[in-house]
Amino acid sequence: MFTSEDELQDRLTTPSAALVADLAAGEGDLVVLGAGGKMGPTLCRLARRGLDAAGRSRDRVYAVSRWSDPRAARDLAGHGVEIVSLDLLGGDLATLPDAADVVFMMGVKFGTSTAPYLAWIGNAVLPARVAERYPDARIAVFSTGNVYPLTPVTGGGCTERDPVGPVGEYAMSCLGRERIFEHAAATRGTRVAILRLNYAIDLRYGVLADIGRTVRAGEPVDVTTGHVNVVWQGYANEVALRSLRHAAAEPFVLNLTGPETAPVRRVAAAFAERFGREPVLAGEEAGTALLSDTTLCHRLFGYPEVPLGTLIDWQAAWLEAGLPTSGKPTKFAVRDGRF
Repeated sequence: MFTSEDELQDRLTTPSAALVADLAAGEGDLVVLGAGGKMGPTLCRLARRGLDAAGRSRDRVYAVSRWSDPRAARDLAGHGVEIVSLDLLGGDLATLPDAADVVFMMGVKFGTSTAPYLAWIGNAVLPARVAERYPDARIAVFSTGNVYPLTPVTGGGCTERDPVGPVGEYAMSCLGRERIFEHAAATRGTRVAILRLNYAIDLRYGVLADIGRTVRAGEPVDVTTGHVNVVWQGYANEVALRSLRHAAAEPFVLNLTGPETAPVRRVAAAFAERFGREPVLAGEEAGTALLSDTTLCHRLFGYPEVPLGTLIDWQAAWLEAGLPTSGKPTKFAVRDGRF
């Protein structure tokens, strides 16, 4: 359990022996684009600690963002991460530092149902500019499981070999992001790893925070989207950094989430038990959901260190203690692709 954000941050940014070993095999600086988002600050700190443990203290970690939250930038700077302030959508990418490795975390999701052009500018046009700026780097690209269609909940989820079928302009623009980096790989030989992530859990936000808050407030949990994949954010960030070793001119594509297909009804019941109340449920489970098969991920990188039951315990204790949350829902239950 955690008693503060500092404790949570420390756990999220402690590198595993496997990550240190993979980082020890590389060299050169790392640029993280979109580092001011939900996952970026912990990934940057994890990278810095991992590089130091791997004997690469001279290699720099650059965190690039507009830094709408200056406190996050100050905190990262205090942990040895170099801050670069740049609006990636409108700034001059030529001013960015050179790097051997790049993690692309920039994405535009919420608000795109009313202004879909924002999704295409952020999720497809910007990647083209980044690919031009870093043709010789290894690039780990955060994508999303939304590029897949909804799949039967009994089928184990989509594999990396299954056909894509994005629903809505956000998901289509994310597939566009993948295609842009694939083009860079095909035409320039850029080494690319594409990570189709489903729902990282940080305790300050995420699917479990959404469900836990709703249960604790005594409000109904809609179970129409009745199944979901989640994963501990520390694991997701580790896999992103370790995937750089797998980046290739024939892009490496990886589903990134936890091994469980979690029934929302049961997750809500688990929170209700921990809060000492009865869950209030609404709707009926649909036969399909956004689900990914992570056999490849877990074969290459091992299972997440934190299982679903522990994540629920941690999340319940976090909410009961009144510790900070982002107040930004994931909207995981959306089925029509409109965010």
